[in-house]
Amino acid sequence: MNYIINNAKRNCSIWLPAKDKIFYGMLFLLLFSMGACKKTFLNVVPDNVATIDNAFTSKTEAEKYLMTCYSYMPVDVDPTYNVGITNGDLVWIEDNAINIRNTNVLQMPRGAQNTADPIANLWDGYRDGVMNSSGKGMFRAIRDCNIFIDNVSDQTKIPDLDIDTRIRWIAEAKFLKAYYHFLLFRAYGPIPIIDKNLPIDAPLKETQVKRQPVDSVVNYIADLLDTAAKNLPAMIYSEASELGRITKPIALGLKARLLVTAASPLYNGNTDYAGFTDNDGTHLFNPTFSVEKWQRAADACKAAIDLCTSQGDSLYVFPQQTYALTDTTMTQMSIRNATSEPWNIELIWGLTVNNMDGFNTFFQRMGAAPFDRTFINNGGITYGAAAMGPTLKCAELFYTKNGVPINDDKTLDFSNISALRTATHEERFNIKEGEVTARLNFDREPRFYADLGFDRGIWYMSNSPSKTDENTYYLFCRAGEFGQNSPIPICTYFMKKIVNWKMDWNTGTFPQYPYPEMRLAGLYLLYAEALNEANSTPADDVYKYINLVRARAGLPTVQYSWTHFSKTPTKYTTQSGMREIIQRERSIELCFEGQRYWDLIRWKRAATELTGNVTGWDRSGRTAELFYRELTYYTRHFVAPRDYLFPLMDNDLLNNPNLVQNPGW
Repeated sequence: MNYIINNAKRNCSIWLPAKDKIFYGMLFLLLFSMGACKKTFLNVVPDNVATIDNAFTSKTEAEKYLMTCYSYMPVDVDPTYNVGITNGDLVWIEDNAINIRNTNVLQMPRGAQNTADPIANLWDGYRDGVMNSSGKGMFRAIRDCNIFIDNVSDQTKIPDLDIDTRIRWIAEAKFLKAYYHFLLFRAYGPIPIIDKNLPIDAPLKETQVKRQPVDSVVNYIADLLDTAAKNLPAMIYSEASELGRITKPIALGLKARLLVTAASPLYNGNTDYAGFTDNDGTHLFNPTFSVEKWQRAADACKAAIDLCTSQGDSLYVFPQQTYALTDTTMTQMSIRNATSEPWNIELIWGLTVNNMDGFNTFFQRMGAAPFDRTFINNGGITYGAAAMGPTLKCAELFYTKNGVPINDDKTLDFSNISALRTATHEERFNIKEGEVTARLNFDREPRFYADLGFDRGIWYMSNSPSKTDENTYYLFCRAGEFGQNSPIPICTYFMKKIVNWKMDWNTGTFPQYPYPEMRLAGLYLLYAEALNEANSTPADDVYKYINLVRARAGLPTVQYSWTHFSKTPTKYTTQSGMREIIQRERSIELCFEGQRYWDLIRWKRAATELTGNVTGWDRSGRTAELFYRELTYYTRHFVAPRDYLFPLMDNDLLNNPNLVQNPGW
């Protein structure tokens, strides 16, 4: 049996056979049986007993069923399925793009979510009457996990399965079961808890499950993750036989994310849902704020960090190359490659499900990565067929070179972001020397230049014509410039961060790397956030862990930046001030990784941040004066509190009188 094998030292998410025809035939039949007719209730009753009996006759067959449990992982590598990327405010795609259609999440920020046929239907996985990958049906996934756990826990079954492997496989399935509950909780809030599958002859009334209060759901998932973690390996050791399984650091990291989410304003002291009850009057949200939830989250974050550190995880630093690079480029490459270097030392959890070509190939297909066509002329490059790209708001989000927001830097004037300026010799590693671009693109932090491609901005790649970062690639973005025969992203910025630095269209080189579901930097910032909320004034570790992330990004400490450059120099000394700083730091550090949307939701800031104009530069402009005009491409509307939770399908409510709809839908 042949397999896709990931780096053994890294923590991966999915392992699938490459050529096993028997497996694919079985999986096809299983999926066909799931999707052939639409279920009216949650899939908590097994409907494939004959297949189940055969699946646990041997170790080989049982392993295939475990693969099926893994196969429900979300397809986050594809932006047409990833709500976190597409429904946030960091990127936008033009209306006439080929992938804009009602059946995927690209329509969600345009107000297309509904109750008749919900987009990203995680509840039962249906869209337009068929199973859809943007939803995948998490209750169906949980059902299969329960089947696997029940059968593998039976010592009389799978006679050739040794006890250590049996224990580990059960732990993996329990983690997946917890993860699928978490995905439902994050989207819908209070959900039914499906701890056990019902017998096939269960009365209809028992299948009509009820939603459970948020606190009960969170405690259930946390306990299940603790149980799973006890029997998961600390890391993957054998590249030849270990195939990217779930590990203990992943389990503890997910528990940290779960508890931070549960402690956040959407779920902790949210009076908007004080009247949200089940049909029997049970309150589904606890409106009382609890600081203990934040301390519990902080403890979980620290436990995950300590375990990751003990296993050798650390913030990624780009190694020096054969051809010497400047400190400016080295810092930017450390930032870029923390995301796009395959299985690097910072990655805690990488998702590769349903993706054999890697994260940036999906974005390339969408046109977000500007490598559909490459033209080189005197060191300049232009890219075609790009449709999705960062918004102007995204570009404004990054700090100045002094490490504070552009509207808070007392030493730099960003009052006119479209003012034109010519790049100097000293600025040549960020912007092409002698070229004109907007004020917004000057004097910015290293993550701005590492994450964003922009007109006249430097874009260093491994195939640099000069071999170094001197006289290397830069972008042409204005209308009619050399080689441009397809439109650039509508707001004119590119997601440079997600493009692997060794990608080369001309030679057909497309390095594969997994979707960065969890990085150590993100865990550091979760810990800083939770600890800050758990105490009335910021503790030492709050500064320590945010400053570790900033140091890798080439920035001074929070204390130094705000003291010397901010108009509000004491902001970092208060809990509320550090809250704003940490939230912005997460949005910048995890840019394009699908985290900001879910952060805005749990912070209860989405109603403000996801409402208003989507703007960018004028890509039809042929001169700098015409190009750098801010245009509005869409006006978004976020309805609160309705849009903080996904809707249940009308049909599900009709078929199960015990279910209640989320408020506002």
